[in-house]
Amino acid sequence: MIIERSMHPDWLSNSYLVADEPGGAGVLIDSGGPVEPLLEAIDRHELSVRHLLLTHHHADHVAENHVYKERLEVEILAHPEEAEHLPDVDRAIQPGELLQVGSLRIDGLHTPGHTAGMLNFRVNDAEIFTADTLFKGSVGGVRAPGSTTYEDLKSSVMDVLMALPHEMRVHPGHTDPTTIGAEWEGNAFVRVWRGLDPEGEEPCDVQGESARLVLWGPDYDGGHKAWVRYDDSGRDDIVGGSRVARR
Repeated sequence: MIIERSMHPDWLSNSYLVADEPGGAGVLIDSGGPVEPLLEAIDRHELSVRHLLLTHHHADHVAENHVYKERLEVEILAHPEEAEHLPDVDRAIQPGELLQVGSLRIDGLHTPGHTAGMLNFRVNDAEIFTADTLFKGSVGGVRAPGSTTYEDLKSSVMDVLMALPHEMRVHPGHTDPTTIGAEWEGNAFVRVWRGLDPEGEEPCDVQGESARLVLWGPDYDGGHKAWVRYDDSGRDDIVGGSRVARR
């Protein structure tokens, strides 16, 4: 299998080219990264690429859709709820729907939380493209446009992704790859959800709202991701560290 990654220098968002073999067939996953490295790889490997699969609708993952459409005449696919935000989507793809591309078997796992229609694409039961649901050492937030709830995000990580084989390779929507097993053992959020590490209770403020800091974890950009619990409502939330004022 061929996997090529292109990462945006500012957004740190990844676009991927996945193909079965040189001279074979492939797909693109997301389009937020620079296009030229992947177009060059398509030519170098002499690939036929006819599909662009979108994990979700955020701009840092779909910015170059038009280039791939113009250059390769790809069919653009996304979950129905994400397609509502993207006028250039050609066809909705349902969770679990199998896409056969050469010898690649691709299906989308529904992982709501960061957005309602987030799809994580599994390829040949060996690779999973987790977009903004799971990162190396961190997880997605639930404050972005179209997000749902903390409970959805936790379930997507623990009930969907952590149920996959530990040797499965993880290709996130931002920065570096990892494996399911590495995140099961070392991801700070997963460890607390598993009951291995305790929840914190440090007082904090989240954009002026009083809360408790359950976990001050790492984020993909070298900053922090915070799991907080609001004092008034008891509601849990996952937000970027820049939103949190520690007392």
